[in-house]
Amino acid sequence: MERKLITVKVGTSSLTGPDGSICPEKIEYIATQIAALREAGHTVILVTSGAVAAGFRRIGYAKRPTSIPAKQAAAAVGQGLLLEEYTRFFEAKGIVSAQILLTRDDFRDRRRYKNAFNALEIILQRGAVPIINENDSVSIDELRLGDNDTLSAQVAAMMHAGLLVLMTDMDGLYTADPRVDKEAKRIARVEHLTPEIMALGGSAGTSNGTGGMATKLSAAKLATAAGVPVVICKADCPGALLRAAAGEPAGTYFAASETGMRTRQQWMAFYAQTRGNLYVDAGAEEALVHHGKSLLPSGIVAAEGDFRAGDIVRVFRQGTNVLLGRGEVNFDKEELLRRVDGAEGHGKNAVVIHRDNWVEEV
Repeated sequence: MERKLITVKVGTSSLTGPDGSICPEKIEYIATQIAALREAGHTVILVTSGAVAAGFRRIGYAKRPTSIPAKQAAAAVGQGLLLEEYTRFFEAKGIVSAQILLTRDDFRDRRRYKNAFNALEIILQRGAVPIINENDSVSIDELRLGDNDTLSAQVAAMMHAGLLVLMTDMDGLYTADPRVDKEAKRIARVEHLTPEIMALGGSAGTSNGTGGMATKLSAAKLATAAGVPVVICKADCPGALLRAAAGEPAGTYFAASETGMRTRQQWMAFYAQTRGNLYVDAGAEEALVHHGKSLLPSGIVAAEGDFRAGDIVRVFRQGTNVLLGRGEVNFDKEELLRRVDGAEGHGKNAVVIHRDNWVEEV
């Protein structure tokens, strides 16, 4: 069996009982499967939901709250309780665990992105299992639909994982909702996440969780574009995690893109805040998209935004909203426009976006 760095994401519905609160036996089951992965020679990152579920009863709610402030309060109480349960079961198997709380801003900011990467790398080198969750007690958008599905894909891509496993209460992607359509069939393998495949995603799954199949497909699209294959499988199916790691049938397998992205390309493609837009003619589009060339001033027909040298900008096809990609621009807007106009002393052959600082739209 090939040894891999595997990112495992576990949803709230796979950790809770019928009353919506955390079930210690389910956490023990997940810890046991991860221990088996490590015994097989793999390195594991765990992305877990469940902080709100672990905390809402302790803070006096009879059922899972629905308002953002109440969820934040429940998460603040539950985060430590959730980690305590994982730590207890991992320690029983001789495994050290480490907690990391992240938000989307940790991925958007280049410095914080590198810091998160470096911290995770050291934790893995020291043989511990990182346990990652959204920093729910201070997040807003992150508490809404799809929080940890997206986070797990971001982490898997950032760390160049060999596999992302999304464990849920469904045993994969179906041609229709199997809970209402008896003719629905499970799809064993997906080579490309086409619009038709993406349309098969539904809404949120259970009342205890926040993610549904649609968010898992979005996560799979991000991860596979970055070169990480993905498996969606049923959390309580015995041995599903080991089978997924071994490449054996377990849920639905999503093939990775043949050309994975470097860490910096991932940051530009998925996280970096863009500061402006450039519109290019057909010749520049051909050079950028089909021939791997850099963008020159001569191919630019318009510029928008107050960007500066070193900012990330989006590049569109001339006269349309067709996004070609993103890149790091080498000039302030005013300087760029002077070069586009061919003003004296401002050559039209200078590189605006170098091909090494460019990534096509996924």
